[in-house]
Amino acid sequence: MGIELQMAWRNLWRQPRRTWLTVGAMVFANALLVFLLSLQLGMYKMMLDAGLRPFTGHLQVQQADYLEDQKLRQSVPAVADLAETLRSELGVDAVSARGAAFALASSEERSYGVQVVGVDPDHERSVSTIPSLVRQGRFFEDGDAAEVVIGSLLAKNLRADLGDELTLLGTGHDGSFAAGVAVIVGIFESGLAEMDRNLIELPLGYFQDTFAMNGAGHSVVVQVDRIAEVPKLVARAEELLPEGQDLAVRDWDALQPGLRQSIQSDLTSGMFTYLILVVLVAFSVLNTQLMSVLERTKEFGVMTALGVGPRRLGRLVFLETALLGFLGAALGIALGLVLLAFFARVGVSFPGLAELTAKFGLPGRIYPQFSWIGAVAGPAFVYLATMVAAIYPAVRLRFLEPVAAMRTA
Repeated sequence: MGIELQMAWRNLWRQPRRTWLTVGAMVFANALLVFLLSLQLGMYKMMLDAGLRPFTGHLQVQQADYLEDQKLRQSVPAVADLAETLRSELGVDAVSARGAAFALASSEERSYGVQVVGVDPDHERSVSTIPSLVRQGRFFEDGDAAEVVIGSLLAKNLRADLGDELTLLGTGHDGSFAAGVAVIVGIFESGLAEMDRNLIELPLGYFQDTFAMNGAGHSVVVQVDRIAEVPKLVARAEELLPEGQDLAVRDWDALQPGLRQSIQSDLTSGMFTYLILVVLVAFSVLNTQLMSVLERTKEFGVMTALGVGPRRLGRLVFLETALLGFLGAALGIALGLVLLAFFARVGVSFPGLAELTAKFGLPGRIYPQFSWIGAVAGPAFVYLATMVAAIYPAVRLRFLEPVAAMRTA
């Protein structure tokens, strides 16, 4: 095996220009795959942030039937206490309690049906970007104040402005008539038309008093830094739920199932593009090895006449291809990691991206995300494709006629 390895390495450099051209194609493909897969992971992180950070969070504790039947009575008892328990036991600061109801909001000129969400002013900023997206006025600070923050499109529809009063009419948790009057202290612009048109936020304490919640709410929202932490936190949160209250922990996939489907669809289309790149590299290797075998037909004929079997010759071709693939993979991964390290610091920007993400309170650049799968998967497929490409040149040697091969010019 040692002699065969030396022969394979020597044979690669008989035609150094051709070898370097082939290795260069593999290095380019491998580096591109490492960088693009990491960039794609960074783009998915941005997609998740854009979908989850404005309001939804990475996981929520809800009444078991609330996701399918979002009615006022599907509530979480002592929601603020549960939020505090999760905050301390999970070791996550980004935990906040909420209540939600539907009501008729009336200004002096118009009325609209809206979703009213009571939030904890002390912790809402850690789980939602809406407080940072208030373009006019301010976000409230007192948990019991009769104040509201509304979306920009809703403000236009209601013809209301800062300092105006809104009358909220709805149904209380106990079936009673719920009514309240609150002052508009802030107007937000989230970039999501449905949210800007239909959402009103007010302090949780005021919400509970208005809708007769008696300390209850409808969700505890948890935001995490790394999406990989979610399954572990879901399992831990389920252990901390009070018994006998029929509560459930929903992760982001259950809360927004369309988000994972969008990511999977994009990943599938990306894999198709990467597959084309891998096939092109495989044909490049096939061309190189086939030319190498044809050039050495006379040499292989002499070796066969001296007793070297076709299997051993085929193994030599595979060794040459393996060395070629290893060289391309090693240099390609190294170059890809250098590109990844650089752009992970400075980010990648596209025209119009900063303006779009600013509406969601997110960075204007995509930062590639390193993962071992992203760093190894692409080069591994390229290496596998190169080995597959070596099958045909190796098989040709099984049908080599020594006498005819030695007569080759």
